[in-house]
Amino acid sequence: MAIQRMDSVGIVVEDMDAAIAFFVELGMELEGRAEVEGRFADQCTGLDGVRCDIAMLHTPDGHSRLELAKYRSPAAISAGPRNQPHNVVGTHRVMFAVDDIEDTVARLGTHGAELVGELARYEDSYRLCYVRGPEGIIVGLAEQLS
Repeated sequence: MAIQRMDSVGIVVEDMDAAIAFFVELGMELEGRAEVEGRFADQCTGLDGVRCDIAMLHTPDGHSRLELAKYRSPAAISAGPRNQPHNVVGTHRVMFAVDDIEDTVARLGTHGAELVGELARYEDSYRLCYVRGPEGIIVGLAEQLS
């Protein structure tokens, strides 16, 4: 059987409010927040005693979702420095299509985002960049030119 769709991308954070503010500024909409705990959470994650705050956000078109999770128990584990370069094995990013890449970078800058490299142009098709947001999350931005 084939998959039906990609349901969501999950990111573990320490500062839930800062992460929500960052992604709302980007243009995502907060669906809701909840606390998750119990046997099903332990079974699903392979951890014992899970108590986790989650926030679900979606893109304006409603097709893509992002789940932010803040673990209260067991405590989140840092995988290393938060400013790792983009080519570290296992490094992941979320890419968003935007209308105006310069405006988006400026707005995200008010939430602490910094360019990983610089704005780049791919032929006559796209302007692209990566920004590092809260928790060291790498977010890709793509503005289609034609």
